[in-house]
Amino acid sequence: MAATTSRYGTKPDPGWRRLALAPGLIAALALLIGVTIIADGPFTVIRYIVSIFALIVAVFAFQAKHWWWLPVFAAIAVAWNPIWPIPLDGAGWTGAQYVAAILFLVAGWLIKVPIPEDQRRAR
Repeated sequence: MAATTSRYGTKPDPGWRRLALAPGLIAALALLIGVTIIADGPFTVIRYIVSIFALIVAVFAFQAKHWWWLPVFAAIAVAWNPIWPIPLDGAGWTGAQYVAAILFLVAGWLIKVPIPEDQRRAR
């Protein structure tokens, strides 16, 4: 583990990055906004955002070798698919919005993609 010195002291290089955190936060925010417009036309935009970010998080999970996240985000990408939308509505669909938002946040925090040796901070 390499360490760098800054004006705040020495900070160790953890050897990984949380690359899925930003897409997870954006998708979770989109899902929470989507709860308010679930029956309206603009919900199609939410479907696009969620399905695309689900695939992005799945790629980061694959890179981090967190295989158990792949079926979760594949299911989210299919359920929120805007091209061939699944006709879901009611309390179950609203609840699914909240569950998916929590899954995005948890995965964003837990998925840690290793940094290749040549890209790590020097001592």
